[in-house]
Amino acid sequence: MSIIKELIRTEDNGTISFGNYELTEKSKLDNYEFDGDMYKIKTFREITKLERNGLFVYESVPGTVVEDFTESEAGVDFLVEGWEDAQITLGLEADTEYEVLVDDENIGEMKTNLGGKLSLSVELSNTSRVKVKVIRL
Repeated sequence: MSIIKELIRTEDNGTISFGNYELTEKSKLDNYEFDGDMYKIKTFREITKLERNGLFVYESVPGTVVEDFTESEAGVDFLVEGWEDAQITLGLEADTEYEVLVDDENIGEMKTNLGGKLSLSVELSNTSRVKVKVIRL
């Protein structure tokens, strides 16, 4: 996986990729248009955060690189890479059950809180990336 030098980009397969955990200082990009929505990315070694139309979508601590991020009514799907294990928070539908898979292994069902946030941990290192899939039940 490669670092996203432009902080966020549109992929040929209709997804977006974002983040750069190699940056030592916080960088951000506002008003990135994708599929009729406006995105804002903030990223560096300590955190990566994505918003769509002013609403929370994704956050990781520490910072990560996310590739092939897709979001639909059915859930969220993406690849993630980082320099160490990361805590990821996703903005989904409030008070809803989801099945969470990491590298195709079911890690269980989780329910979002009233704010629609769902948090999970992924084991990462500089040489690995993992696939995360969150499916609405």
